Amino acid sequence: MSTAEYDDQEQPATLWADADANPASGSATGSPTRDDHHDTAAAADAAAAAEAAGNAAAGHLSPAFPDRAAWGTASKLRAWQVEALTKYFETEPRDFLTAATPGAGKTTFALRLATELLARGTVDRLVVVAPTEHLKRQWADAADRVNIRIDPMFKNGDGMFGRHYQGVAITYAQVGMNPEVHKTITEGGRTLVILDEVHHGGDALTWGDGIREAFSKATRRLSLSGTPFRSDTAAIPFVQYAPDEQGIRTSVSDYNYGYGRALADGVVRPVLFMAYAGQMRWKTRMGDEMSASLGEPVTKDITAQAWRTALSPEGEWMPAVLSAADKRLTEVRRGVPDAGGLVVATDTTTARAYARILQRITGERPTVVLSDEAAASSRIQAFAEDTSRWMVAVRMVSEGVDVPRLCVGVYATSASTPLFFAQLIGRFVRARRRGETASVFLPSVPGLMALAATLELERDHALDRPKGADDGMYNPEDAMVAEANREDRASESLLDVQPFEALDSQASFDRVLYDGGEFGTGGAVGSLEELDFIGIPGLLEPDQVRDLLRARQATQAKRQKGRAPKTGLPKAAEPESRPMYMTIKEQRTELARLVSIWSRHSNEPHGAIHAELRRISGGPAVAQASIEQIQKRIDVLRGRIGGRR
Repeated sequence: MSTAEYDDQEQPATLWADADANPASGSATGSPTRDDHHDTAAAADAAAAAEAAGNAAAGHLSPAFPDRAAWGTASKLRAWQVEALTKYFETEPRDFLTAATPGAGKTTFALRLATELLARGTVDRLVVVAPTEHLKRQWADAADRVNIRIDPMFKNGDGMFGRHYQGVAITYAQVGMNPEVHKTITEGGRTLVILDEVHHGGDALTWGDGIREAFSKATRRLSLSGTPFRSDTAAIPFVQYAPDEQGIRTSVSDYNYGYGRALADGVVRPVLFMAYAGQMRWKTRMGDEMSASLGEPVTKDITAQAWRTALSPEGEWMPAVLSAADKRLTEVRRGVPDAGGLVVATDTTTARAYARILQRITGERPTVVLSDEAAASSRIQAFAEDTSRWMVAVRMVSEGVDVPRLCVGVYATSASTPLFFAQLIGRFVRARRRGETASVFLPSVPGLMALAATLELERDHALDRPKGADDGMYNPEDAMVAEANREDRASESLLDVQPFEALDSQASFDRVLYDGGEFGTGGAVGSLEELDFIGIPGLLEPDQVRDLLRARQATQAKRQKGRAPKTGLPKAAEPESRPMYMTIKEQRTELARLVSIWSRHSNEPHGAIHAELRRISGGPAVAQASIEQIQKRIDVLRGRIGGRR
């Protein structure tokens, strides 16, 4: 695929050349499959209809779709877009779900389809539903560049959009607040509803109900998703479900274009995950001082607390990782001069702190995007159009936001669901030309490592969950954060405890994950082992990335072999892993803390609570219980404390 073909995707302003000039569009200049007279008449009718709608490209009738109006929204289509359009027009269904990996060109596909339906007179108005205010404007801008006028400033109180518009761009929240307004708009004409990132339709009961009420009588509905699964089992409106081989009801996409295929086609960038470990030290709420190495096999509690310590801007881990990421960005900018970086933080306080650290490192003030600020959208847009180095944000850019020059990311948030992870990584995979690579720096946390290793895995949304399922997809990220906040408030209100305190954090380079493989032997920050991978060129084909990683791995193995002492003595024993008794001791301490909290609330004696936990979770008394058995009891109490408020 040529460089020009990359430039047209998700950049509709450049999409006005003759479609027949692009071999990748699926068009052919040979004889059409229907008779010439029929084609000529159809083309004339289509051109007249589209001209009335103000579509300047309507005269181009794609030979791949005889007897149909010109697409008009893009001069060139990627192969998957042609396939999806072909499949749609084979039956022209009322509902159509397209699941395409972030960066593949869903907006171009949707607007091409919308122009076709408008030009043919199948529909006469368009409603786009998006997750955020920023995405509303992004859709309106893209539609305007292809002469479809939609109003992104529409408010529920307006009642109806102006006659100079062909429709509106709204949010799922708007629909949920007053579905009757949008039902009136939809039923007032032949309406195409585009549901962008449709999985948000199940975010809240009122949203799902509102969407069904507002759009049930739409002429056509096109659902789009880059991550066609949810972390819970809330049904997504207008999505079909069918039982799989285990009888689990899962979503059925009408057309699917996953990351693996997109990578093979050269449509998206390959992603290198740069994982960093290190030693963490913190003080628990009970005042106990603890330490652990990030990523070592310990309990979920210890992992979470070590992870939280690493992300603290007060320690040394984050500055070291941000510095390494900035070095990587410098290397990438040698081949991609406008390449930018993005740090995604957990909250506004840490986001501002990370920005200050980056300013010290780079001498340049980064763009800070906080979702609760009115200027957030304009800041994202300004960053997308300039050549500055870094943007720091809190979640707002995790989904749908189009900043094609993002090439380097830092995963500095505690969110860990597959949904959030996929959405965030999707910000970096959008390719503009062949050879661009993406690099994402992240903590060596087992859950994140597993998600990074299975980036190409395609998931469907399941309405049912197998018994005992523990796939990390049960709780949405928002619910996880809310649960943690509830637990903190409950603990502090029921027992006089100290706040969690991160004491110290040190970073070390761990490994690189790419294409399901692991590379690197680890090393200190600033070591040759780290620089071997940070210095990989920013312009490489996927196969070249793999070959170079293998070569660097071999070089490091030789280097380490050369460093081995030639004394003839046996090799020193590897350091022992963390003793089990220490982990069990920490778990017992945490269990005792939670039992004390629940006792204050329920007025039950500690012994009775322990006995009930044994009955529910099984296992012997605490003194003889294993790590897993104690953890089950901790989870039970946390559920009670969190659900009490």
